[in-house]
Amino acid sequence: MEIKVVNKEGKETGKKVSLSPEVFGVEPNEHVIWLEVKQFLANQRQGTHKAKERAEVSRTGKKLHRQKGTGGARHGSRRSPIFVGGGTIFGPRPRNYSFKLNKKVKSLAKKSILSERAKEGKVIVVEDFALDTPKTKDYINFLNAVGVNGKSLFVVDGNENNLYLSARNVPKTLVSEKNEVNIYDLVNAENILISENALAHLETILK
Repeated sequence: MEIKVVNKEGKETGKKVSLSPEVFGVEPNEHVIWLEVKQFLANQRQGTHKAKERAEVSRTGKKLHRQKGTGGARHGSRRSPIFVGGGTIFGPRPRNYSFKLNKKVKSLAKKSILSERAKEGKVIVVEDFALDTPKTKDYINFLNAVGVNGKSLFVVDGNENNLYLSARNVPKTLVSEKNEVNIYDLVNAENILISENALAHLETILK
């Protein structure tokens, strides 16, 4: 699959790049994408939730009343879960939600979503986007020129600080370095913009 390369003004440069069929031409596997997104979100969880059980709450240990003769139910402690302020039965405990996925599965997930966007014509290759100074207006004009309206992810080669600053105030837009691209951002993006150098890097590591 060949697509045209655009410059930072959004105009065609006359060049074309051939997208690797091993990365942008695979049959999308929705289940693998789901697994990778599930793992990504699970890894974001702190897992520090904790509820105190009856042995851990700070309340009196005195018996409420004598065992017999009051006509009331027998009770031994205010820490019992049936009382307000008592312990929690089987409450949440700290735990680690992360789980392992094989490298091939993770790679297939990324290739699946990239292939899906490529078939939809939502992958745009950009020649160079080096900005001398941060300017949000220039970035918005670029997005309008290439016809990007919805959510977009711009994958760049290195630390393009001026580009980050230009795009950070633009709604539904994310700029990510090539080594920090994750499945959640790829799935969330309706349009994927990639610099030429970042494209070569992604094709190398995902093949």
